[in-house]
Amino acid sequence: MNSHTPSRPALAVPQEAGSEDALIREFAVQSSDYYVRAFARIRNATGRAWSFNPTAALLGPAWAASRNLLVLFWITLLLHMAAVAQISIGASGNLGAAEQSRADRLTQQAGERAKQAQAARDAGAANADGLEKSAKALERAAAKAVATATAARAGGPRVLASGLATLAFSAALGGLLANGMLERRFTRWRSDRTLHNGRNHLLASCATLFCVAVFTLTAYRFATAAPPSWLAAAPSNRDWQAALSSGLDGVMRQVAQSGDGFFSLITRGLSGFLDALAYVLASMPWPVTMALILLLAWQVAGPRVAIFTGAALAYLSLLGFWEKSLDTIALLGTAAILCLAIGIPLGIWCGRRPRVYAAIRPVLDFMQTMPAFVYLIPVIALFGIGKPPGIIATLIFGTPPVVRLTALGLQGVPVSIREAAQAYGATRWFLLTRVDLPLAKPSIMAGINQTILMCLSMVVIASLIGAKGLGEDVLNALQYAAVGQGLLAGFAILLCAMVIDRIVQGNISQSGK
Repeated sequence: MNSHTPSRPALAVPQEAGSEDALIREFAVQSSDYYVRAFARIRNATGRAWSFNPTAALLGPAWAASRNLLVLFWITLLLHMAAVAQISIGASGNLGAAEQSRADRLTQQAGERAKQAQAARDAGAANADGLEKSAKALERAAAKAVATATAARAGGPRVLASGLATLAFSAALGGLLANGMLERRFTRWRSDRTLHNGRNHLLASCATLFCVAVFTLTAYRFATAAPPSWLAAAPSNRDWQAALSSGLDGVMRQVAQSGDGFFSLITRGLSGFLDALAYVLASMPWPVTMALILLLAWQVAGPRVAIFTGAALAYLSLLGFWEKSLDTIALLGTAAILCLAIGIPLGIWCGRRPRVYAAIRPVLDFMQTMPAFVYLIPVIALFGIGKPPGIIATLIFGTPPVVRLTALGLQGVPVSIREAAQAYGATRWFLLTRVDLPLAKPSIMAGINQTILMCLSMVVIASLIGAKGLGEDVLNALQYAAVGQGLLAGFAILLCAMVIDRIVQGNISQSGK
């Protein structure tokens, strides 16, 4: 052997691996060696790497809070709550307590009714037989309640086992998800060092106290046959409700009286426009009206939309929905045009003025999340009943989508493109019409589509306050359980909305070219 043969050098850890391990130790702080191995196993795996964290499985939501993994905290917390409720119900033996209490009441009532029947029979009263039959019916109901309570108590072990299984599943799920979620947080921490590293002892302490309180109250609620009223029912004050209700009634009456002229003016204006539009549509010969609609669809949206429009008009005509569909188109079209006429300019303003959008956003949230039936209450108080109040309610409900999506589309226009246009001397009007709106067009079109669908959903609801049309047929079908008639009228409303939507989108597409 040559004595001068160099020996093989020892394998050195790459600098990248060493720095990576140092970063993991800096991020983890506690149990850093464990997380170095766990993160390496996750990153080196070719597929899904399953890594189990026993500490996370044991401590559950407290561990997730200590590592700032709020998603895992809520998952394990909710599963633990379900497990505590099931274990409390199964271990306490209170299953069927409500039915047993009902059975005791029925038994007592049956005994009293039997005594009344016997007294009536001794006195020769005519209602003795009826009282006796009532007593026997109460006895049968009591026996049925006892059987139900017995069956429920027999299911206690199953509920207890289900709770233990839920607890085990929560622990296993937390242990399996912990290292993967923590590794993703480590990736974010590498690029944003403002994120908390190590254990967050303050958050962990607060989460532990919160979990103890929640689990204790949950166990007490389900383990007690008759929980206290402060725990079983939320506090309420009917006097406050009555006072606020009376105050709101007075405010609405005052607003209606003081603004009667203004509201009447809006109602007359909408009524005049609707009546004129409905008269033009209904008084013209139906072949002329159909031909005009088909020609409009062909011109602005193309032959495919024209063919679909013809099929929709044939459906409306042959099934007897022609006249009411014209009323619905007048109502739906008027509401949609008003929504777009108000919503698109407002969306443009919000898209270019973030402060304005921040101020208007709570109003849009209120308009979009309030149940549709609630709109009808102030609308009726201020505008009465009929088609104009239906249009106003539809206007409130259908405007937010087009405002939001128009603002979102304008906010998504790349700044570099706008700066390049401004560098070439583009005016504000040119920048809006030739740069911003064309680039924001997909989002604006989605807003228009959503607004038309919102207006469609209000057609049936508006029929509750006297807005005629196809919504009236659907309402009558609901009242008389006429399933077939309701479905046919519903398809007619759908076809009207689809025709308007296709024509509007085709018109905007042609104008964009």
